[in-house]
Amino acid sequence: MYPILPVDPNQKLDHEPLGTKRKFWFRDGERRMLFKAEERGTGEDWAEKIACELCRLLGLPHVRYNLAEESQSRTPGVVCETCAPPPAALVLGNQLLLAIDSSYPADAARRYKVREHTVAAVAEAVRLLQPPPARWMEGVPDGARSALDVFTGYAMLDAWIANQDRHHENWGVLLVERSLHLAPTFDHGASLARNLTDEERQDRLATRDVGRSIGRFVRRARSAFYPDVAAQRPLTTVEAWRAFSGMSSAAGAAWLARLGGISDDTIRGVVEEVPTHRMSQTCRDFTTALLIENRRRLMANEDE
Repeated sequence: MYPILPVDPNQKLDHEPLGTKRKFWFRDGERRMLFKAEERGTGEDWAEKIACELCRLLGLPHVRYNLAEESQSRTPGVVCETCAPPPAALVLGNQLLLAIDSSYPADAARRYKVREHTVAAVAEAVRLLQPPPARWMEGVPDGARSALDVFTGYAMLDAWIANQDRHHENWGVLLVERSLHLAPTFDHGASLARNLTDEERQDRLATRDVGRSIGRFVRRARSAFYPDVAAQRPLTTVEAWRAFSGMSSAAGAAWLARLGGISDDTIRGVVEEVPTHRMSQTCRDFTTALLIENRRRLMANEDE
C-alpha cells in the first residue's frame, strides 16, 4: 500500500492562494512542501496519487505526490515538493500566453471556458520554451526531446486519465537562471472521474445498456483546449491529444509506445496500492476499467 505521510500543521509557512482547495506550504528539512487537503470526500487525493504513478510509468516529467494526513485533524490529502525551489520560479500558462498576446484573458478568476486557450496558441507558447530541466527528463523517451514533445505527452496523459482540468493555470514554466523551461506536469486531482458516486460506478460496470457503459462514458471527457476562438465547446481530451501529437508526430509515437508497454495488470496494481479506507473496491474496479478502456482507445486511434 502507498504510505500516508503525516503533516504537522504547526509547521505551516503560508497558505497557497491558487485553486479552490485548502492548501498550505510547510518545511520538511530543506524542502518546501505543499499539503493539499481533501475535505470534500471527492477522491482528489487518490486521483492525484494514481496519476502520479502513471506519469512515472510513462516517463513523463511530473511533480511527485504522496498521500498524506494532517496530524491533528486527521484530514486526508496529498503532499508534494515545490517544483521551483529558489532561485527558480514557476510562471503559470496564463501569464506566458499574456506575455505573447496582450489581449489574452489571463484573469486568474477565469480559468474555464477560455476560448483563447487554443491548441495553436498553447503550442506557439510552448515552442518558445526549453524542455524541463535535466533532472525531470531522465525517463523521457528518445523521441520526445523538445518542450512541445513533452507537452504532447501531457496531452496523452490527460486523455488516458480523463483529466479535464488542464486550464491555463494547470501548466506552467520554470524560470531558471534566465532560461524558460516547460514545468513538469502537476495537479491531476480532477481526473479519473473521481467525483462519481459508487452507485453510479457500479451501475456503469454492470449495465448492459451501451449508453450507460464505461466505453460510452469516457468519451464525454473534455479538455480545456479549444480548436479556435470561435468554437462553442472545447475539444475532447482525445481530440486535444491528436491535435498536439499532429504537431509532433515522432513524439506522439514515442508516447504511445510507452503507453502500449503498460499492461492491464500493471494498471490494476497501481490502483490497488491505494489504501482501502481511501478508495472502495467498487471505485478501484471502475477506475481500473476506465484506464484500460482509455488506453485501448488511444492505442486503437478510435474516432470519438
